[in-house]
Formats: sequence, C-alpha cells, structure tokens
Amino acid sequence: MCYRIVYGRLLKAAVTLISSIFIGSTGSLSTLASPADGVYDTPEAAAADKDFAIQGEYTAPKLGMQVIAMGSGEFDIVLYQGGLPGAGWDKTPPQKNDGDASTVQDLVKSRGLSRIERKSPTLGAKPTAKAIVLFDGTQASLEKHWQAGSKRTDDGLLIQGTTSIDKFKDYTLHIEFRTPFQPKARGQGRGNSGVYHQGRYETQVLDSFGLEGKNNEAGGIYTVRDPDLNMCFPPLTWQTYDVDFTTARFDAQGKKTSNAKMTVRLNGEVVQRDVKVPNITTAAPNKESAEPGPIYLQDHGNPVRYRNIWIVPRDADKDARRPRIPAFERFYAAQAQSGVPLLHADAYYTLNYLP
Repeated sequence: MCYRIVYGRLLKAAVTLISSIFIGSTGSLSTLASPADGVYDTPEAAAADKDFAIQGEYTAPKLGMQVIAMGSGEFDIVLYQGGLPGAGWDKTPPQKNDGDASTVQDLVKSRGLSRIERKSPTLGAKPTAKAIVLFDGTQASLEKHWQAGSKRTDDGLLIQGTTSIDKFKDYTLHIEFRTPFQPKARGQGRGNSGVYHQGRYETQVLDSFGLEGKNNEAGGIYTVRDPDLNMCFPPLTWQTYDVDFTTARFDAQGKKTSNAKMTVRLNGEVVQRDVKVPNITTAAPNKESAEPGPIYLQDHGNPVRYRNIWIVPRDADKDARRPRIPAFERFYAAQAQSGVPLLHADAYYTLNYLP
C-alpha cells in the first residue's frame, strides 16, 4: 500500500475524530467550518469575507458572466456569449480572465451587467404521494432513515458522511445540497462530496462553479462521463439533483445482463440523459450486485449540507411497458416548456397515474 493512500486514510480518520469532539450526543451541531481557515458553511459567516458579495453570476442582454472568488481579493472571470449556462449561452468557447474587484467592477460598468441569484426550478419540490421522505430536517427523519452516527446541524441540515437505512432498486430521487464558500481551496478540495446511488455509482458534488464541467465536477458521473453542461451555481447557493436511476440487471446465475443507467438533472437542466454506468465508481462502499442499495452521501472533509431528500421507488421495466397516452404526453411537454418543475415523464406517470 503506497504512503499516499495510508496518509489519506489517516487524515480522514483524524477529521472524523475531530468532528466527533464537536458533535453532541443529540446528533446535531452548529458548524465545524472555521472562518479562520477560509471555510464558510453559511452565507452569514461568508459575509465576513468581502469577496463573497462580489463572486457570483451577472447578466446583460446576450451576455453572461461568472465571477469565481480565488481568495485574497482575486477572481477568475468567465464571460459567456448569449447568456449564462442553461440561460442563453450559445456554446461558443467562453472568454476567461482574471483580476481583482476593480476588474469586475469595470466589466460590470462597461458591459451593463447586473448581479443575479438564480434558483433551481425544482428547489423546494414537494414529495409526491408515493415518495419516501428520507430527510425533512427533523431529528425523527434522521433517526428513522439514516444509519447510526448520522448528524444534522442545529438548523436542520443533513451533514455529509452518512448512509440511508433504506435500500432501493429503481427510483427517482430529489435531493438539495449546498457547497461551502472556500475561496482559497482548489480542485477536489473545494466543496467536495458525492451522492452515491445504491452506494455504488456517484454523481459528484463539488464547488465547480465557473469550471469546464468534467466528470469529477458537479453534474458528472464520477470517472464515467462529463456533464453535458456545467450547471453548477455559486457556493452557498442551494442546488438540486433530480435523478432517475435504473439499477443494473442480473440473471438467475448472477451474471450482469445490463448496466445501471441514470438521467441526471442539475438545477433543473438535464446534464446526463439515459447514461449507462458500466461499473461502480471510485470509493464506492458497495460492490455491484442484484441487491438493492442505499443512498450514501460522501464525506470528503468539506462541510457540504443536504436537505429535502425524498425518493420514489419505481420499476423501470414496468415503466417501459406502459401505454403512451397522447394527452398526457402533450400535457407534460406543455408544462416543461412553461418552466413548471416536473419529474422525468415516465417517472411522473408512474407516480401519479399507475395504481
């Protein structure tokens, strides 16, 4: 075993030990993030850093700008022709710059830009009648649906590093997450966590605001596929994953006959459509098998928070056999075009129309 792996495991154990010192027996805590370390896990705490108010998204007619805080008054700046990703960007290569607050101010003034705060269209989505509510902010939901040792903050947010008691095969998942503001951190050390479906296949959680959109960034299926679009919002903005997951199929002898598959929406935009996942992803706690698996929220040492987690078990084979109803399909298409947040058409039909 190489020294790097040993060191990584020791470091993770140390973080876990330190966390346990600050967490009470009630299963909640206020915060472990330290502003002195440049790590802020609430907007209120981040307001102490003047760069927090400057970083974010800006728009003007046919133009979008993302400003990424890099610490000590420095920023990366990305300009998008047509508008922001998911809101008009024409997919031409963005223009990348860097500078300080005065650089940002000059661009805002010269380009007629205004700062905005986008919200996912599925933010705050209510559980459907057939949903299992895994976490609603209460201690009762924590104890009922998450394994021993799971923690929540005093204001009712689920802390990373936890595994659901419930196990699932095919399902539709809604989950909301918030990455911390870590302007001095870089790459995988910046708001890193992950949602592991069945404890096997990871959709990455990372503060990848303003980055290119790789498989190890938000919206990516880790090590498998880049997202079609980087829809990551700025740190400390609540974001959403809505995932239609289909488990791998195995025959009676235990031989895999089809890969797992998922459609992933990040902040309401499809970033992975019916993507086959050929194997478990890096650091998955569970091996691939025909058995159902839990939802695992990875702890990577950063204070990522989760809320409003609910899941609807479904049967993808049954969905595929359902009759196509023209009136329903037209209704769904019209609602989607109007911007009303809905689940995947097949999942929505299953949840609301099948007995």
